[in-house]
Amino acid sequence: MEFRVLQYFLAVTREGNISAASQSLHLSQPSLSRQLRDLEEELGVTLFVRGSRRIELTEEGHVLRKRASEMVHLMELTESEISEVGNNISGTLNIGAGESHSMHKITKIFSTMKSRYPNIRFNIVSGDTEDLKDSLECGLLDFALIFTDFDKETYHHYTLDEKEIFGVIMRRDSELAKKEQLTVKDLYGKPLIISRANGLSIFSGTQTQKLHVAATYNLLYNASLMVRDGIGYAVSFDRLIDTSEKSELCFLPLTPNITVTPTLIWKKDRKLSTVSQLFIDLLNAEKQ
Repeated sequence: MEFRVLQYFLAVTREGNISAASQSLHLSQPSLSRQLRDLEEELGVTLFVRGSRRIELTEEGHVLRKRASEMVHLMELTESEISEVGNNISGTLNIGAGESHSMHKITKIFSTMKSRYPNIRFNIVSGDTEDLKDSLECGLLDFALIFTDFDKETYHHYTLDEKEIFGVIMRRDSELAKKEQLTVKDLYGKPLIISRANGLSIFSGTQTQKLHVAATYNLLYNASLMVRDGIGYAVSFDRLIDTSEKSELCFLPLTPNITVTPTLIWKKDRKLSTVSQLFIDLLNAEKQ
């Protein structure tokens, strides 16, 4: 089985028909069709459903597409690594993230990469899930750290171990700060400052009807200024704003706990750069 023919096969599955694939490969259509038939004969299987205007794969075809994609990616990565032996790896890693303490795990990986490859640069963009997904689609980001659901058919993902706990940031002299435990019912009728990304989605439908939104934010520092000025109570993750004893603000987690799992996502249909693959390899090494 030739590597070149596997690339032809993937081009056909990507383009959806042999005519378009032959143009993208700069091959004649009869030549491409012949090499695909030879591949089927070599494997002793049928890879395509004939008679359809658009290419449809058989079950064996789907298996080959998955394995061929892995082999082609591995070959391309190997060629890239060989070409960089003895050279300094450089490039920019673009990551978008919502605000969370979980980002600390990402920055620790950055530190390891920077110590080994000083020419690598990091670009961090703050934003909510929809903005980050749009940037991923446009190729402006390599990865996004999110806290909401996503399409597993579209994105690869890496789940971070640490969960983020929702709670409320408030002034120490506020009414709710005197409570030992804070429940959602305690928030009924209170002016809330909520994240544009999560909104009231963390609460149930019956709860949201009794909650009052006074303001929204996408950067928690700005929300903390509103809290200081008495505009309301900010719903957020813990460990993002100084709520130590010296601060005029404090944080109370909601009881029972409302948590989300941070997940790093990246597009399945986009080849990772050497820097991006290095980042993923280091993340995976952390789990081992």
